[in-house]
Amino acid sequence: MNSRNASSETGTIATGSSRLAAPYIGRFAPSPTGPLHFGSLLAAVSSYLQARAHQGQWLLRIEDIDPPREQPGATEAILRALECYGLEWDGTVSYQSKSRASHDEAVQYLLETGQAYPCGCSRSGLAGLPRGPLGTIYPGTCRAGSDAEEFAIRVRTDAEPIRYCDCLQGQQVQRLESESGDFIILRRDGLVAYHLAVVVDDHLQGITQIVRGMDLLDSTPRQIWLQTLLGYSTPDYVHIPVAVNASGQKLSKNTGAEGISTDEVRPTLVAALRALGQQPPAGLVASSLAAIWAWALDHWVIEVLSGQTEIPAPQFSLATGENGLR
Repeated sequence: MNSRNASSETGTIATGSSRLAAPYIGRFAPSPTGPLHFGSLLAAVSSYLQARAHQGQWLLRIEDIDPPREQPGATEAILRALECYGLEWDGTVSYQSKSRASHDEAVQYLLETGQAYPCGCSRSGLAGLPRGPLGTIYPGTCRAGSDAEEFAIRVRTDAEPIRYCDCLQGQQVQRLESESGDFIILRRDGLVAYHLAVVVDDHLQGITQIVRGMDLLDSTPRQIWLQTLLGYSTPDYVHIPVAVNASGQKLSKNTGAEGISTDEVRPTLVAALRALGQQPPAGLVASSLAAIWAWALDHWVIEVLSGQTEIPAPQFSLATGENGLR
């Protein structure tokens, strides 16, 4: 691995436009914390159509690195729903947990090169610190060392702005040191953190464009920072609007969003296309599933979502109890 190699002459980390053209490889990477809900269906459909429109591959990765949050049967429910909706992935399903050795190698490299360090700070000890849009702004308390017996691993950040151009949301800039501080890449309980795992796995799979929900827009600079430190190339990013219910709440597995129907597949798929701004004709719902996908691919224009941050989905309310897994 090479240390930081993506700084520009102005000292700003910039990405997106200079990478040489490569065969398109996209992915859909759900976590098994609940069923596939309407918001995650939008991410699946848009990433799938982007890949197919570019004559590229669409990979499926189950991000199973947080067992305490996973629900029994969730992986099977997600795979079953994708199959019911006619979403055909390339190759075999990959599981993020199988990449643990590569995750550990990346953490060790960052430690050995002084770009990461052990942190013994507890949540309660950080409770009174200032908070920003990314959460608690870590002040670097353990940068000089920690003798705690239990610790997490944090990656060092600095004040240089990280800039990138999202294909739908435009220019983005974030200064990690002042907006999030050094962030965790290996948790105190020994589990690898999402940001490190997703960066390593996207690199291993050669992902060239990431299509995902707007709720991860602010996470992207931290991932670009890790890509830079590890010497990885940076994919293009496309953050689609998030689906919200009639109360303006984001549809989320974390808040118990109900799983999409596997009985009313065609109406739900057409509703997803409509939510994505594709204006399917009224009669399309009566067509076969294959015909709906053929129409969608022929008419796919993701740019209609440019600058949009939310997709109204009033017909999909948040569940208040169990989220449908059996």
